[in-house]
Amino acid sequence: MIRYRSYLLTFLSAFIVLGSWEIAGRIPVSYSFPTFVETITAFWVLLLDGTMFVAYGETLKPLVVGVLISAFLGIGIGLTIGLSKKFDWLLSPVFVVMQTAPLAALIPLLVMIYGIGLTSKVFVVCIMAMPVIVLNTSGAVRNTPASIIEMGQAFLGTKRDIILKIILPAASPIIFAGLRLGVSAGFIGAILAELKITPTGVGDIISYSRSIADYPSMYAAIMSIILLAVIFLNVLERIENFLFKGTRQGYASE
Repeated sequence: MIRYRSYLLTFLSAFIVLGSWEIAGRIPVSYSFPTFVETITAFWVLLLDGTMFVAYGETLKPLVVGVLISAFLGIGIGLTIGLSKKFDWLLSPVFVVMQTAPLAALIPLLVMIYGIGLTSKVFVVCIMAMPVIVLNTSGAVRNTPASIIEMGQAFLGTKRDIILKIILPAASPIIFAGLRLGVSAGFIGAILAELKITPTGVGDIISYSRSIADYPSMYAAIMSIILLAVIFLNVLERIENFLFKGTRQGYASE
């Protein structure tokens, strides 16, 4: 029974939330708030006629490109910041500001510079995803236990050996956690870009459904984003647990 307790609690939580949604839609709390059954019906209609697949074909382009760029650049910059106090002093404040500032305000500027195409959307994903990756990576590198670094130096390890064989393995769990948080922020950036720059993909379904008062379809599109993000992040969490055998370390930044 204990083995299935987590699944039982998850099911119970989902039942309470979805049941409350259905009741709130039937009252209704608002005429623009559909029931859960209406939303699920609209979701299957969008799925079966292929609209959802076409939409995600557009939405995933900037998301995948932006997350890959953020991962490679973010880890590289984070390593540099973590290993160098000069770069820490120079670059860390920039990414701290990026993480806390309302970056949606920069979207009009990006549109003026790069237009309304894929490039602007990729930039939005990057500015949302990269700060958390950089800060987690730099924090993980900076907080590598000094004792194991000193041990590597005592065994005459070169600087390259210490970085590749000591610091990176020790920092890997938190770096991977930063990637997971970066992907989560990337999802937000991708949808934000579609809503603020040009309505394409899932953002187009949301905008168009809202304009014609087709609220079940609008909520179905929003629900699909949440489901995809939850599934993807759970997959990454399982990969993290497999790679690092469930090691739990605190995040450098959340």
